[in-house]
Order: sequence, then C-alpha cells, then structure tokens
Amino acid sequence: MHVKALAGGILWAVLAAAASPAAAKDAAPLTALDYIEIQQLVNRYAFAIDNCTNNGYDYADLYTPDGVFYWGVGSRKSVGREELAEAAGGGKNGCKKIERATVENPVATHTTVNLIIEPSPEGATGKSYLMYPGVMGTHSDPSHTGHVGGYQDVYVKTAKGWRFKSRLHVFPPDVPGTAPPERSVPSSPIWMRRQLFTWGSSG
Repeated sequence: MHVKALAGGILWAVLAAAASPAAAKDAAPLTALDYIEIQQLVNRYAFAIDNCTNNGYDYADLYTPDGVFYWGVGSRKSVGREELAEAAGGGKNGCKKIERATVENPVATHTTVNLIIEPSPEGATGKSYLMYPGVMGTHSDPSHTGHVGGYQDVYVKTAKGWRFKSRLHVFPPDVPGTAPPERSVPSSPIWMRRQLFTWGSSG
C-alpha cells in the first residue's frame, strides 16, 4: 500500500512538473556576466530617474523601444521612449522636479534592495524591494518615506545589452514577484492613489 502511495505521489509530481510553463519551455541559464549587467541596469534606473539626466531620456533608454512601466496605481502605464522620459519627469515636462527641489523638500531617492534575478524563456525576470530613504534626514513628502513595496521586472537582452521589457511597481500588501502582469491597485490607500506623483515622476 505504501509503495502504491509513493508511486502515485511521484506520478503526480511528474505530471505537475510537465504541466508547468517552465517545463513546457525551459529558460536558458544566465551567465555571471548576465547577472552583473542586469544588476547594473537596475542600479542605473535609480540614478537616471532621481536626477532626470538627459531630460529623462537616460531613464527611457533603459527600456526596450516598446518597453512599459506600470505605475501600479489604477491602470496607468507609460509606454515607449517619450512617455517613459516623461515618467522620469523629463521629456515635455522638462525635469521641473529638479528645479522645484529644495533642502527641505528634496527629490525622492530610489533605493532598490534584495534584487533576485531568475532566467526566463524571454530572458530574465527580477523582483526587488523599493525604499525611499530620507535625504540628510528629510523626506520629500509623506508618500515617499521608507518601504514602498517594490518592483517586478521582465528583462530582455538586446543588441545594446540588457533592457527592461517591463517594470511594475508593486505596492503593499502585494509582494513583488507575485502580482499578475499589468496589475492595477484600485483599492489602494488614498495616499497611494494621490501620489501620481508629487514630483511628476514614476515610482
């Protein structure tokens, strides 16, 4: 009886594995260089969006030409180079967030931590936590303080290196890596809904 139960359990596990997307199409392994380059992509994101360099186009160029940033609030998203530059505060917005910043009300500083990168059939996926630490002890506004959820990413390798295919800002209580694609948060707290965004930039 125990042998039959064990055999049945093994068969169930095999069938479940065969039915999984990963088994249907195995992802190519990532090299050590792939991991480093993706980490650098994620790090460049924070500097580009905080400083609105090149009028936001440095941020936009971290994505593929058809790349998408999902704001994670409502159904808002920014698609393509022009909209992504505007999401960083640049483009037609002219990086006004930098001009408006003061010592008492600084630009929010993006700090991405605990990044986990995994191979996928498309290239790679990532998940990480997002923190908005104070600048010299001062926060930019109540919406940008401490832990603010995190990111759920899809990366693809292009002729110019690894780029974001998509990035979704996942707000608590959702956990990065578990939210459905293009997730919106219509029931999020009022502070989260009204933060789109004080600085005219994405999360």
